[in-house]
Amino acid sequence: MGKLNIFEISFSNLSGIYYAGDVLKGHVTVELKESMKMRGIRLKFLGNAEVSWSETQTSGSGDNETTTTYTYSNSEKYFDQEILLLGIWPKQGNETIELSHGRHSFPFEYHLPTGLPSSFEDSVGHVRYTATCNIDKPWKFDPKTKKPFTIIGVLDLNYQENAMQRLHGTNQKKLCCLCCASGPIEATFAIDRQGYVPGEAVLLNAEITNGSSRKIAKTYVELTMIKKFHATTKSRTDCTQVARVTHPGIGSHSSDVWSCEKVVIPSVPPSFLNGCKIIDIHYELKLVVDPKGPSFKLEVPLNIIIGTIPLASVIQSNPPMYPAFPDSTQIYLPNMYPSASQPDVFYPPAPVTGIPNLPPPSYNEAITGSYSIKAKDDTEHTRGDMKYTPVYTYYNWGHTPGQLPS
Repeated sequence: MGKLNIFEISFSNLSGIYYAGDVLKGHVTVELKESMKMRGIRLKFLGNAEVSWSETQTSGSGDNETTTTYTYSNSEKYFDQEILLLGIWPKQGNETIELSHGRHSFPFEYHLPTGLPSSFEDSVGHVRYTATCNIDKPWKFDPKTKKPFTIIGVLDLNYQENAMQRLHGTNQKKLCCLCCASGPIEATFAIDRQGYVPGEAVLLNAEITNGSSRKIAKTYVELTMIKKFHATTKSRTDCTQVARVTHPGIGSHSSDVWSCEKVVIPSVPPSFLNGCKIIDIHYELKLVVDPKGPSFKLEVPLNIIIGTIPLASVIQSNPPMYPAFPDSTQIYLPNMYPSASQPDVFYPPAPVTGIPNLPPPSYNEAITGSYSIKAKDDTEHTRGDMKYTPVYTYYNWGHTPGQLPS
């Protein structure tokens, strides 16, 4: 980029993880190979949500067949704040200053609003938070650099009235075999409560009775994230499997029992995505009985709540461990509660909770992976991080999370 050697945004909190209401501090570094004339340097903080998708409809037939593509979209903004780090605002004129060659550091500070939803990325929609810095050069191309950061939306399970409720479901169906109905397939499915946090293991209890003469190919319990995207004139629902536990098949006139088997809640956003009006998130834990041959599956669904702060009763009976040494996917930085004598530049903030002696969570990258955050006004010359993976709280109960189902 010509005269620019370094142009980047750095956060004092190296993890880039924040809660609504926190103060975001950092600095912009500009290193020039030679002096540069400019009107100023501006830094913009943007928090917004967007949904967008297209649907194709065909009408008519033969030579009169036509295809029409409809695009549905919506957006909402949580903050859009620009601060001046150097020079003047564009509306103040075209007067320029000359920044000398060498390295320059411009500190910044921004107080994040309250009530922000969690960061979330999906191919259909997102809740995204970024800092973007521009060097304003009148009549010339403006160099730009971008850096995303994560907002953790707090969902305290202790304030969800049904979080301690035991869930139980049953279902049955009859299979047709050589035009004759055989005995039914029956299934019961139960879990001890409705509310969990990432890192917890859900204890699965189920009984499947195969009263038919056909074999059951397999049974499994899957955790599904149900995403609802609301455009201005239409809504769309997508589902993503985020965990699965499988049992082998069941012979004819046989049964199978699940007794306190575990499915671990992976690193996913909290239920509801509170604070966002155009994206909803819910979770379903479902027992699926899959018969061999052409037949519909038998399903027993249970709706669960995934929060960011665990139930106090769970902590009292089985407290999680303090975060372990970070691995390749774990973003936890030790000592989340630095004393006044320690620098605060290395530590992510702690969640606000009334639970005494709650070990801090670690922060794991979302199991759903990374997404491009390139915006319409970004070009191939925009510097910074164009790939981003959201990060969520994850409590260490010593469980190994399963992989994303293929």
